[in-house]
Amino acid sequence: MKDNSVKESTNLFLQIKWIILSRVIFTVVLIVSCLVFSSGEHLSFFSQPFLTLYNIAAAILVLSILYLIWLNKFKNKLFLAYFQTITDTFIVTAIIFVTGSYDSIFTFLYLVVIIYTSMLLLQKGSLIIATISCLQYGILVELEYYKIIKPFSGQLYLSGTIDESYIIYRIIIIIMACFAVAILSGLLARQLKGAKQDLKMVREHLKRVEKMAAMDEMISGIAHEIKNPLASLSGSIQLLQEDTKPGSYEDKLMQIILRETDRLKNIVNNIRLFANPRTDNACVIKMAQLIEETVALFLNDPERNEKIKLTMRLNKDASVFIDPLHFTQILWNLLKNAAQSINGQGEIKIQLRASITNRVYLVIEDTGIGINQKDGRHIFDPFYTTKPDGTGLGLSIIHRLIDTYDGVIDFESTPGKGTAFNIFFNGAASKGK
Repeated sequence: MKDNSVKESTNLFLQIKWIILSRVIFTVVLIVSCLVFSSGEHLSFFSQPFLTLYNIAAAILVLSILYLIWLNKFKNKLFLAYFQTITDTFIVTAIIFVTGSYDSIFTFLYLVVIIYTSMLLLQKGSLIIATISCLQYGILVELEYYKIIKPFSGQLYLSGTIDESYIIYRIIIIIMACFAVAILSGLLARQLKGAKQDLKMVREHLKRVEKMAAMDEMISGIAHEIKNPLASLSGSIQLLQEDTKPGSYEDKLMQIILRETDRLKNIVNNIRLFANPRTDNACVIKMAQLIEETVALFLNDPERNEKIKLTMRLNKDASVFIDPLHFTQILWNLLKNAAQSINGQGEIKIQLRASITNRVYLVIEDTGIGINQKDGRHIFDPFYTTKPDGTGLGLSIIHRLIDTYDGVIDFESTPGKGTAFNIFFNGAASKGK
């Protein structure tokens, strides 16, 4: 999670930087346009409203310099994003006031501000800016109509030239346009952010798949070679045990050998599952139902810490094509790892949601000790473990099972604060039964 927050901060930094640059370009275009227009109309370069527009342009340039200093000197980039977008709405209102208010051709600038706000602050920010823009425009036009403020540069009062119903109609149109753009651009920005996250997950997942592919054949061969001698060893020890006095020294040694032999069998079975997971029993499952059943078993597990709180937020309609036993194994291992990472009190959150792109997202988040950067590079590698009694196959098998069903897994972690495993599958509808 720390790495993710750093990347988000970096992205916000770059986005703000580009918007500041775009604002400077707009200012230059505004100045040049005023000069060209005044020259074509044989007007003085310093007559109204050009002089006021030059002043506004100068103010924008000064603010842009201050924004750049703020961006490079201070950490609170989110506050800067809100501050400059809200300030931009006042600048747009000033430009509209100078260029005719009701008759101004620059009302579209509100929409521009709303669009780039959605890039910075997603839908919440774009709706806030849309609300502020609508209030400013409505107040400006109404104040001029009721002669509370004078029109700029000798223009006629609106009340003397335009019926009030037309004023209300224009304000309603502007409001509808602002909120429509805010909603649509917010949705697109959120989808773009999700697509970037998915792309990052897929890229990291494919790197691990390529790395594991080189081990498959070798690991599968090792498992096959170990299986038969292990079965012979176990059978021979059981035969010898029949002729051994119960409770004797020899019997205790044989019990140890049998226990460790069973442990080796489990490791071999896990290796075979990692090397070649079978999908013969795959079917369409309702994930929420299976999650609830698995969680019920997990909550009754004697190894679970009673101080750990578990919360769920599940989409009841999310379905995927997978072997139910494989899905249970994936979820159980992730829950067990999450519980083992929590010392004392803590929380595990399970979220299940479906997207409009027919993908199903599963997130298991804990408030445990987290994963450091060194271990994070290897946690999906076979036989890599930080646990004294671990085999290093748990997360490797999870990765292989998820990949077998065309899914993707990745994680975010902050040492000392917790870890979140993010998984997505293709929805069952894509399987076309």
